[in-house]
Amino acid sequence: MREIFYSHAIREAIAEEMERDPSVFMLGEDIAEYGGAFKVTQGLSDRFGKERIRNTPISENSFVGVATGAALLGFRPIVDIMFQDFITLAMDQITNHATKIHYMYGGQMKVPLVIRTPAGGGRCYGPTHSQSLEAWFMHIPGLKVAAPATAYDAKGMLKSAIRDDNPVVFVESKLLYGQKGPVPEEEYLVPLGEARVIREGEDVTLIAYSRMTVESEKAARVLEQEGISCEVLDLRTLAPLDMGKVSDSVVKTGRAVIVEEGCLTNGVGAEVSARITESCFDYLNAPIRRVAALDVPVPCADSLERAALPDAGKIVTTVRRLLEQYS
Repeated sequence: MREIFYSHAIREAIAEEMERDPSVFMLGEDIAEYGGAFKVTQGLSDRFGKERIRNTPISENSFVGVATGAALLGFRPIVDIMFQDFITLAMDQITNHATKIHYMYGGQMKVPLVIRTPAGGGRCYGPTHSQSLEAWFMHIPGLKVAAPATAYDAKGMLKSAIRDDNPVVFVESKLLYGQKGPVPEEEYLVPLGEARVIREGEDVTLIAYSRMTVESEKAARVLEQEGISCEVLDLRTLAPLDMGKVSDSVVKTGRAVIVEEGCLTNGVGAEVSARITESCFDYLNAPIRRVAALDVPVPCADSLERAALPDAGKIVTTVRRLLEQYS
């Protein structure tokens, strides 16, 4: 199977859905001629024209509102938020409009809207361009949150998101854009709401999503050399959570370490931990552990950023200590 970049997989998904469905269009800052801040949409305006790949003013609240209106009129807009940090400017449109209309009109209206947003640190962009805010959106009923870790999932999940009749926040790690992975040329979809075990193990379950899935795999390979068998579970979708697969894995291993790039307090890991406690507490052989970013703004200096963010080394250390205490 061919291997392509994560960013190219996203571009392919957009192009294929625009070819398939004329109601699909994009809008965002510098996405046409410039190709977006990370060049994900490069070449799409030449192929589909500027009416379907639309540059917008620097006004996230305005163009997310426009996209919500377009979705209500039967279009399937894809919004490009240049950095996830900027999505805060459109919180009213997302939380009080796009996600509520279906319910307010008794299911008579639908809002098929995708909001793509690069997230996370690792590029020394500093506190206002490096945040991981996906936990905020898990709290909003009516909103789906997807966070793929591989090029294969990025393409298949984005296609599913575009075809979904609900608003979807589609989280893309900046550091994954340059990662390659196998992606078939034929048509395929990856359903939203389904987690996946990407590595079988017996001693501990590493639960992660997006870039932290990659870091968890690295940690699992290191720990394997020490005789520690880690099962790695990629959540893939944060809302809805696939707690069936999470519970199955934790019951099997008896231990869970949850890894996320967002801040520790009130993060994705806190919700997953609570649900594990509710569903399979009696099967736990050790307390649940979380590996996450420190509760500080993401630093700009490389050494400080690395100190603040989670990585494979911190996962390895956490697993070692857990097994030393509870083996």
